Amino acid sequence: MALASIPSLDFYQLDNLSGFFLAIIFFSATVFCQTFTFDYAFGKFQKASSFHLNYAGFVYITDSGTDKLYKYDTLGTFLKEAGGYGWTEETFDDPVDVFATTLNVYVSDKNNHRIQNFDKDLNFISELSTRESENPDEQFGYPLACEVSSLGDLFILDSENKRVIKSDLFGNFLQNFGGLDAGNFSLNNPTKMAVSPSINTFVIDDSDIVVFDNYGNGLAVIETGLTLKGLKIIYSFLTTNTESEIYFADLNAEEFELKKINLTALDYKPEFVTAIMQKNKLYILTEKEILVFTSVK
Repeated sequence: MALASIPSLDFYQLDNLSGFFLAIIFFSATVFCQTFTFDYAFGKFQKASSFHLNYAGFVYITDSGTDKLYKYDTLGTFLKEAGGYGWTEETFDDPVDVFATTLNVYVSDKNNHRIQNFDKDLNFISELSTRESENPDEQFGYPLACEVSSLGDLFILDSENKRVIKSDLFGNFLQNFGGLDAGNFSLNNPTKMAVSPSINTFVIDDSDIVVFDNYGNGLAVIETGLTLKGLKIIYSFLTTNTESEIYFADLNAEEFELKKINLTALDYKPEFVTAIMQKNKLYILTEKEILVFTSVK
């Protein structure tokens, strides 16, 4: 389903604007769907909360039901797990999000108010927790998402203070944005976050997607009218979803345009948690498994 388009957010500049740029997207009656057909499923989870596919081709999944982190390859081969309930190193209390680079894996350990860092083989490296810091600007609690940008900065979605925290990979605080002082870009109920290759931060805030640049300046508020559950960016593809529908946008396009994905050959209707598009493949996480689809030319 094609939506009204707006200037490409990944390259949009505010240099010549005196005010904020508000992008309102409405659903149209015109249908334009890219079709993907179901191939196979893998994994067996209790209550999967998030997943990420790194550039080396490995899939990392967090499971809030078991408080564990799992590693698979894209063919569905189980490789390793880590975690279990707790508050010590390598344990979790509601791991709600995971982000993986080629070498490292970052987990938002929600109820422990921290981000845990593992190597690609799920060996614990370090943790970042600032809730008890004397500097209120860097404090975060109940983190719902974390991502590392192409410049190596760590972005954390701080649900307790309704803002984004930015630090370097050594845990040194750089800035926060999206808080009460952000005006039209203040976050009210942020739930998911993704960082694009050009280091724009996309945040689901109720039914809106709020976009910030690398310096925390607001770029756009995209009003979708949808009950959004997931948000992922791999390469230039942004994928977002409701419980039953998947949408994507190519951030390299001249205009930002969300398009609905048509799914075929799946004989049941699971509830979607989040999804990742990579070239001709679409990976959809449900609470119980990962569904793999291939695009139809």
